[in-house]
Amino acid sequence: MEAKRLTKRNHYEEIAMQIRRQIEDGRLKPGDKLPSTREISEQFGVGRSTTREALSALKAMGLIDIRQGGGCRVAAAPEAGASQLGASVVEPPELLSLRDGRKTLLELLEVRQTLEVSIASIAAAKRTPEDLAALRALQIEMEAAIGDDIEGERTDLKFHLLLAKSTRNDIMISLFASITGQMERAIRDIRRVELYANRSVARRLFDEHSAILDAVAEQEPLAASLRMNEHLAHVERMLLRHL
Repeated sequence: MEAKRLTKRNHYEEIAMQIRRQIEDGRLKPGDKLPSTREISEQFGVGRSTTREALSALKAMGLIDIRQGGGCRVAAAPEAGASQLGASVVEPPELLSLRDGRKTLLELLEVRQTLEVSIASIAAAKRTPEDLAALRALQIEMEAAIGDDIEGERTDLKFHLLLAKSTRNDIMISLFASITGQMERAIRDIRRVELYANRSVARRLFDEHSAILDAVAEQEPLAASLRMNEHLAHVERMLLRHL
């Protein structure tokens, strides 16, 4: 397994993203055994607790299996119709080939919008002071990342994930991870160039995220859902120009 040592921050999300991309690119194949937690920690230059968080995130996305006493392996692709409980979610076969069909991607965007509008509303009602503190800290990172395509993508994804976690609903979190993971692979290049590398667009996206966060902070579910709906509609309009 390849590892690019972290130079800015020891975020578990960065580790998970590097491993995820190796799985997506085929450098890590189904059934491949990952190095031990100790070895991964040494390769990335982080503590073991950070590595364990990264592995847990990959498991939640259905990308790896964590076996008692047997280490971690890249997960096999689920069989059609297979049903899994917990962190993994049933994935329709068409989600695995989004690039082959505009119709499928448009349908997935609709599902994402419905799900994330609900997530924003529930997060506003159920968020804790700790959730809010994490979101506010991320807001600072997001503003600093304006114009940086890679950091912009990372902080954007983390914002939506933190909102999902704030719902305290494990099924909703798993659905979010599954749908978002599949869609981001299909539109990553478009998003980076169109959204994050363009400073004016990135600034507007930051303002939209801030509006969502303000509604969540004030515990106003309706306002949070409206702000999320406006944000996702804006992103979808930009993406559709390239599909």
